[in-house]
Amino acid sequence: MSRTIAFGELPTLVGTEVAVSRWFDVGQERINHFAEATEDRQWIHVDPERCKRESPFGAPVAHGFLTLSLLPAMLEDAITIGGMRMGLNYGLNRVRFPAPLPAGSRVRGRWLLAACEAIEGGVQLTWNVAIEPERKGAKPVCVAEFLIRAYA
Repeated sequence: MSRTIAFGELPTLVGTEVAVSRWFDVGQERINHFAEATEDRQWIHVDPERCKRESPFGAPVAHGFLTLSLLPAMLEDAITIGGMRMGLNYGLNRVRFPAPLPAGSRVRGRWLLAACEAIEGGVQLTWNVAIEPERKGAKPVCVAEFLIRAYA
């Protein structure tokens, strides 16, 4: 699904959905690894038996920050910028987690270029990204305004 875009073409794409990433698996093993790496071992993420008994979701759900951490991989999967020497994650202006992501789900990122502003040596890209689950009609599990600095 990867789309190659020339560096100089970026300003012409503002306001359009540029690409959609492939599907990424978010299984219990990935959730457990994230819990260990971040020391966020809350039971709603890592205890399937307790989730069956006590969680309103009935099963473990992924950490919101795990979902968010997939953004760079999803962007790299979806878009190649020809002529870009280096790209840096510059930050996030807004992040929301509108729906839970049950363990065992698949998600993908939809990438809309909201802005392309000149900076010294390159451009600052503002991406409106929605991470959507594979379930038909489901709300996005994460929406974010993601800033990337791209250098030619």
